[in-house]
Amino acid sequence: MTEKLTLLFLCTGNSCRSQMAEGWTRALKGDLFEVYSAGLTPKGVDPRAVKVMAEVGIDISGHTSKAIDDLPEMEFDYVVTVCGNAEENCPLFPGKTKRRHFGFDDPPKLAEGASSEEEALAHYRRVRDEIKVFVEQLPELLDK
Repeated sequence: MTEKLTLLFLCTGNSCRSQMAEGWTRALKGDLFEVYSAGLTPKGVDPRAVKVMAEVGIDISGHTSKAIDDLPEMEFDYVVTVCGNAEENCPLFPGKTKRRHFGFDDPPKLAEGASSEEEALAHYRRVRDEIKVFVEQLPELLDK
């Protein structure tokens, strides 16, 4: 049996995009990755992210918003930043860790101007689905 790759999804608040990426990776690629998510300044898991992931059968309601220091001390194979702020402010990871950036729109920011809850959720669903497409291409996409 091949040892799983360790993968960290990093964003600013660890509330939405990184949580969705962690959920998708566990569901679709759990046999290949030991996956984590964290934020530069954690601010709690976004209830709308929980809702749209549940719509596709993935329960992230038990996830918690974490800082990097809250994670077990380990050396990651990959750290993937999913927002520009995290990419610009990503801490250094020593050793073999490969850093990659794959940015996704910020659903809470997009939803700020929504005229209804359904319109707000549409932004979350679009980003959720974009993250799924990204995760389906792992691990190959990480080595490009």
